[in-house]
Amino acid sequence: VRRVANGEDALAAALSYHPDLIVLDVMMPKVTGFDVLDILRNTPETANLKIVMLTALGQESDKQRAESLGVDDYLVKSRVVIADVIDRIRHHLNLQ
Repeated sequence: VRRVANGEDALAAALSYHPDLIVLDVMMPKVTGFDVLDILRNTPETANLKIVMLTALGQESDKQRAESLGVDDYLVKSRVVIADVIDRIRHHLNLQ
């Protein structure tokens, strides 16, 4: 597990660390989660990474934007508990 503090570092870590899955917030300093998602999906080395967005943004338009950019899952923080997040991560990593 690797934690980074902003979108710019998330992009660098995705390329250097080669994670199996990224849990991505939308509201981050430097580069937004939507932009990180877009860049990762359009970079050959990271195009197939599993990406779960975990965010405070609960508007349907935000979810639709993430889906149009290729997110694997979109979870709203106020609507899930940590067990839900773990279940979704396990699902995307085929650990269930």
